Amino acid sequence: MSGYLDARPRVGYFYTGKQNAEILSDKVKTITVDHYKSRPVVVNESSSVYEAITTMFLEDVGTLFVVDKDSTLTGVVSRKDLLRASLGQKSLETIPVGIIMTRMPNVTVCYEDDFIIDVAKKLISKQIDGLPIVRKTGRGSGLEVTGRITKTNITSLLVDLANNESI
Repeated sequence: MSGYLDARPRVGYFYTGKQNAEILSDKVKTITVDHYKSRPVVVNESSSVYEAITTMFLEDVGTLFVVDKDSTLTGVVSRKDLLRASLGQKSLETIPVGIIMTRMPNVTVCYEDDFIIDVAKKLISKQIDGLPIVRKTGRGSGLEVTGRITKTNITSLLVDLANNESI
């Protein structure tokens, strides 16, 4: 339905009084992260900084999610982290990503059933490019990375809304 009319038993159809902006706002507030997620790009915490830079370049992403040998999220490494690590006379092949990453629990995450508007607010407030989409593992308090949501995903949503495409 377009949102302009509503129906009630024994009353029939009636005008809701909502304006275009209210209808669009209501629609955005119901969209979950699962609708716009993309494939995560992960590296092992024992990978070298050089391997992380290569992966970031080849995958054309700005954030890598770092996992341990059990595929549990242990941290995040950004372009800025990798640039900082590459300054100076250090050998990038010998420095593990685990040393320069932002570690859990300082990593902001989201879940597939989170509303995309709430995730967009997190991206803005934390001033970051993307979040890992996670689910709890059966092993303690560990989190498994199942996807990612980025500013590009949010922009894709805006384009779909502007083109009035069904979501």
